[in-house]
Amino acid sequence: MTEDGLSGDSSKTRSGNGVYRRILLKVSGESLCKPGGFGFDKASIQAASRQIALVHEEGIEVAVVTGGGNIIRGAQLSHLDIDRGTADYMGMLGTAINALALQGCLESMGYETRVLSAIRIDQVVEPYIRRRAMRHLEKGRIIILAAGTGNPFVSTDTAAALRARELGCDVILKGTKVGGIYDKDPMKHHDAERIDAIDHLDAINRQIAVMDHTALTMCREADLDIIVFNILEEGNILKVIRGEGNIGTRVSRHKRDH
Repeated sequence: MTEDGLSGDSSKTRSGNGVYRRILLKVSGESLCKPGGFGFDKASIQAASRQIALVHEEGIEVAVVTGGGNIIRGAQLSHLDIDRGTADYMGMLGTAINALALQGCLESMGYETRVLSAIRIDQVVEPYIRRRAMRHLEKGRIIILAAGTGNPFVSTDTAAALRARELGCDVILKGTKVGGIYDKDPMKHHDAERIDAIDHLDAINRQIAVMDHTALTMCREADLDIIVFNILEEGNILKVIRGEGNIGTRVSRHKRDH
């Protein structure tokens, strides 16, 4: 048992909670640093790691896809003569740094974790191979998927949708630093109202920045729900996977209620 009240036991029987058997959690890079900052904030990365561990403790298999916005952002490179492809590869390396940071934090809590990368960094992490990733999950390990799809011009949101479909995940949980999807930017407008539920197509047509259009389309085709929530608020993720309370925003093909 860790000081957070978690057992840290990766070998427990995977029984599931009756709702989800396997989930994909998308963690934005910005949720790992202080608002508007770069790098890592200890409290934020520990909070994200605890949320991942809580899901694991429920007997649910967990795959994590990391963003890289706390390491490098496209806006930083817009004034430099760096082509888009190179900039995207730089971003992929940023996601690998975040994956290693999460792995280190989770393993310090006693959770067996593997990082798999879509680009080869063999001295540091394993290459992403679908069957290997699934085997790690079946063995009760947490997996963290780095470097997006390994291709430039493709977002980590699309990588999350692709990996969720490849690995047979039941839902995508998108952990952010805000409480869901709002009718306007809640960081700029205090009167912003959270949207409880929306369908994929409506999110695309209304240009709501929950995920890019490619990711939303992939999820819609697979009838795969996305739940956007605040990952930094303790206990939120448990409420989401248990269907308790009115947490976050659900994006689904049929606009299901929470």
